[in-house]
Amino acid sequence: MEQNIIELKHITKTYKDGFTAVSDFNLEVKKGEFITFLGPSGCGKTTTLRMIAGFDLPTEGEILLNGKPITELPPNERPINTVFQRYALFPHMNIYENIAFGLRQKKTPENVIAKKVRKVLELVDLEGFEKRSIDTLSGGQQQRVAIARAVVNEPQILLLDEPLGALDLKMRKEMQLELKEMHRELGITFIYVTHDQEEALTMSDKIVVMAEGKMQQIGTPEDIYNEPINAFVADFIGDSNIFNGIMTGKLKARFCGGEFVCVDDIEEGTHITAVVRPEDVILTEPAGGQIRGIVTSVIFKGIHYEITVESGKNEIIAQSVYSAKTGDLVGVRVDPDNIHIMIAEDHTNIFRAEINKNNELEYNGNVLDVALTSVIKGSRQLEDGTILDANGSEIDTGKLKIKISIKPQDIELTDEQEEGLVQGYISNLIYKGDHYSYVIHTDLEQDFVVNDEYLWNMEDQVGLLMPVEKMIFSVKK
Repeated sequence: MEQNIIELKHITKTYKDGFTAVSDFNLEVKKGEFITFLGPSGCGKTTTLRMIAGFDLPTEGEILLNGKPITELPPNERPINTVFQRYALFPHMNIYENIAFGLRQKKTPENVIAKKVRKVLELVDLEGFEKRSIDTLSGGQQQRVAIARAVVNEPQILLLDEPLGALDLKMRKEMQLELKEMHRELGITFIYVTHDQEEALTMSDKIVVMAEGKMQQIGTPEDIYNEPINAFVADFIGDSNIFNGIMTGKLKARFCGGEFVCVDDIEEGTHITAVVRPEDVILTEPAGGQIRGIVTSVIFKGIHYEITVESGKNEIIAQSVYSAKTGDLVGVRVDPDNIHIMIAEDHTNIFRAEINKNNELEYNGNVLDVALTSVIKGSRQLEDGTILDANGSEIDTGKLKIKISIKPQDIELTDEQEEGLVQGYISNLIYKGDHYSYVIHTDLEQDFVVNDEYLWNMEDQVGLLMPVEKMIFSVKK
């Protein structure tokens, strides 16, 4: 059985201001693997990398290297080297001296240094460049020097924090292939951080998809792309059509206004999320599709056309080598193998209200327009404010906990923040065919999920309007 080189056990990183960057993160990395942490900005991937390197210490949890704890070990005592997006090369040194710097710090003999530097220069295809000044190099060449400086120390693990981010698109694609080849030749473990899905799919043995400081899914590039575990992964990895639906029978699902045969055997009546990749959408004559719609947009993307079809309230994106005309009536067909069905996640927002001294319900400093007696079944309130139960006994309201739940579709967003029961900013959004699903980050105990047909932008500051009549209350002592 292959041995784990790195193990992260229940790692959490919380900063002094209370912000949790990484929450209960668990991971096992085998020797020689190419692992990529993939996710949007602020998801915790770089923080996790820094904890492996030793630059940050976890608030909770343990890090093991070859089965031994290194959680408190300083960076210079770990057999780990890091390549950053900003290469941090020494401008006053030539290429040779930059690469040799770490070996000299270890008092390595000069003849050994020369041999090791020559070897890594061949590896990064820079032999003969030893005396070149750093400021005469292109971005791609500087990146290779940074990698050479890291691997010359023969680390057990190489950490790469978005090292291709400063390169142009063409050079980035070339370096992706070169890094993959370097990994094969070196045989050491690579742990790579990126927000670029193509990079992750191109280079990785395994991908760890992260969001909001948590691991969403881990698997091979094929697993992540073809079998996303939830709507976030489906939306983040490549382009996806995502629809809410329901199972209508054995291997049959209804979504996007039509009934489709699928291969996922889920119980009839189950609410589901259906994922269809744009390249798997087949446009036909109107009579040849499971649903019909109107072409609203056609964009030429070089190797295919991106065609948008509107069917009822739903919007379907197709990628095709054949063009279409705006206004055309078309059929939309999807083969069973190309429909990925997931059981729908319950995004009901649940939070707690406080009972103030006047026996009123409050949340976030706002008094809710609902009588406490309507929440506590069978109770009544005396003129002095005392609450009695159905038996006429006084209720100690200080010992009650009031839980409130409200569906995402029952919350409205407003740009007038002060009007909202809660305020925050949009930290994530997913388009689901006929509406957007937003995550609103607040300073309270939890974030909120809101469904809205209108498009808001990431980072928009919003207020959340929550009608009391849409709230469901439950009481617990």
